[in-house]
Amino acid sequence: MKRTALLFALFLALGTALAVVGQQVANAQRSTDSRVADLVQAGKLRAGLGIVAPHWAVKDQKTGELRGVAVDLARALASRLGIELVTVEYPSPPGVLEGLKVGAWDVGFLAIDPSRVAMVDFSPPYLQIDATYLVKEGSAIRNVADADQPAMRIAVTRKSVEEIVLSRSLKRAELRGVDTIAAGFELLRAGNADVLAAPRPALLQFSSRLPGSRVLEDRFHVAFGSIAVPKGQTERLAYITEFVEEAKVSGVVQRAIERAGVRGVQVAPRGNRNTQ
Repeated sequence: MKRTALLFALFLALGTALAVVGQQVANAQRSTDSRVADLVQAGKLRAGLGIVAPHWAVKDQKTGELRGVAVDLARALASRLGIELVTVEYPSPPGVLEGLKVGAWDVGFLAIDPSRVAMVDFSPPYLQIDATYLVKEGSAIRNVADADQPAMRIAVTRKSVEEIVLSRSLKRAELRGVDTIAAGFELLRAGNADVLAAPRPALLQFSSRLPGSRVLEDRFHVAFGSIAVPKGQTERLAYITEFVEEAKVSGVVQRAIERAGVRGVQVAPRGNRNTQ
């Protein structure tokens, strides 16, 4: 009996040792990729995240833990590199771009828009996100076109993709810029805005806090969530592009969506680069 127990302990120890060695070998293999050698040498991946909605990131008010689709993707990327993930938090995705000025992050999670390509380079998209409107109970607005009327006030986050798109397309309605989606929601609830424009996942969350409110079924824009790198870092971008494509095919992105419980999004088509 003692001999059996001893053999079992030896096999268990050997298995653990092999697992450790295997992980070390895997990490060593990753570290030889010259495209991300600077990140591996630093030993950490700094990811810029907007803390606003679960398709990007949200924070548990009790534990402080971050969760969301972008958070899971950042963790998966850090794991692939074999290094620590360090999250760099901003109150909204547009705020992530402010971090460029001080080199605060290595990768940022943002929606692709042509106005941003002068500052960052984007990977292929990993997430497709509808943008639409939230209206209060009793509103006569039934679809997106109804909102573009004189004296109609539309709250939208400043410098967001939604603001960029609406500033180009609206003819008669007034845009009211706010710092965050939550601030826009307060304008709507207080009667100081008629419509809140934002990604559908965020609006579905806020709608539950305003009885009788409605998220419109149609949309004014489709945004694509991507991983951005500071302009000109072509080798890092090539590595991340491979990671994104693998994450879409392997189911990593879909599992992140399910884990976050996000509605109004879907995995972006494979190899879709026609969004910039």
